[in-house]
Amino acid sequence: MNWPTVKLGEILFRRKDETTIQPLKIYKRLTIRMNGRGVVVRDEVIGNEIGTKTQFIAHAGQLALSKIDARNGAFGVVPQECDSAIITGNFWVFDVDHARLDIRYLDWLTKTSLFVDFCIRASEGTTNRLYLQEPKFLSQEIPLPSLPEQHRIVTRIEELSAKIEEARGLRQQAVEEAEAFGPAVSNALFETNRKNGWPLLPLGEVADIRSGVTLGRTLNGPTVRLPYLRVANVQDGHLDLRIIKEVDVLESEAPKWQLQSGDVLLTEGGDWDKLGRGTVWRGEISNCIHQNHIFRVRTDSDKFDSDFVAAVISSPYGKEYFQAASKQTTNLASINQTQLKAFMIFRPPLSEQRRIVAYFANVQTKVDAVKTLQEETAEELNALTPSILSRAFSGELQA
Repeated sequence: MNWPTVKLGEILFRRKDETTIQPLKIYKRLTIRMNGRGVVVRDEVIGNEIGTKTQFIAHAGQLALSKIDARNGAFGVVPQECDSAIITGNFWVFDVDHARLDIRYLDWLTKTSLFVDFCIRASEGTTNRLYLQEPKFLSQEIPLPSLPEQHRIVTRIEELSAKIEEARGLRQQAVEEAEAFGPAVSNALFETNRKNGWPLLPLGEVADIRSGVTLGRTLNGPTVRLPYLRVANVQDGHLDLRIIKEVDVLESEAPKWQLQSGDVLLTEGGDWDKLGRGTVWRGEISNCIHQNHIFRVRTDSDKFDSDFVAAVISSPYGKEYFQAASKQTTNLASINQTQLKAFMIFRPPLSEQRRIVAYFANVQTKVDAVKTLQEETAEELNALTPSILSRAFSGELQA
């Protein structure tokens, strides 16, 4: 499309609405996020807490940018909630010639790579201290069709953008429903079978339960340095082994804390909603032990499948027990060994335990597949907006 172009200086006008900060007045301050993420309220503070006493006022509908970070996408149209916010001299605002430019057209234009390129070309200085130069910035040219055409372009962009957001919302909803499916299945399964005759036994009667080594002790005697698991290593359903620390322990004590493949690991405390989180140890690290804030649950492999034990503990049934039994503070909770031993665990036949574990694994595989699809489609959806904007401002976006 052969649209005319205009220099930004023909349609944007620098506004310096200066104000002197009053000590007892409350001021709203804005900030401009990088990478085209727009203008937002930073905070509200009383004047005597503001160091720079001469500042400027920004108004809704102005173009705002950072002279330092405009080249990194720090610009955008001031939204209504930021009206009358104050800015320092490092932020610039521009009034718009509304007779020639639809502010919504400009707003979408700022979300394109074209606008970032303007700011890069208009920045000068040393490698680490590049500043936007106002004359060079205002000399940049943008495509400017007639106002009716600008309105049409904006309307079409907004229609397509709404469809993208709708698709993104539906994908996210699918992930949330998939993630909720596993606990729902677990809850239904254990609740049903709990009423259908599986024996319920205290965990302490069917498992050897032990906490680990206490850090910072004074050691008297020969020692050995071993890797150990911290609370941060034990997540809900998996292990995070990226950072493994080591500790000195007495040689005579090392065997009692030695982890064995098949041990179920549980945290003593943490966030209330993650209480009792845990997973199965599969011998990932040789000669590994665990600290005292982690419980090791070891069952007879001829009677219990470790993954089944972990599944019961992490089920809604299990988490409900630990949350009810725990000692709680505002955001944290903890359980002790006595409470863990008193947890009533189901004991179906070993073959049935393994069937349940396989079923859960299949469910999780499907959940993971949905999440992977969501990640892939999210990337595709994210790529759509730049493509739409590129077509829009080159005249290729038709109704």
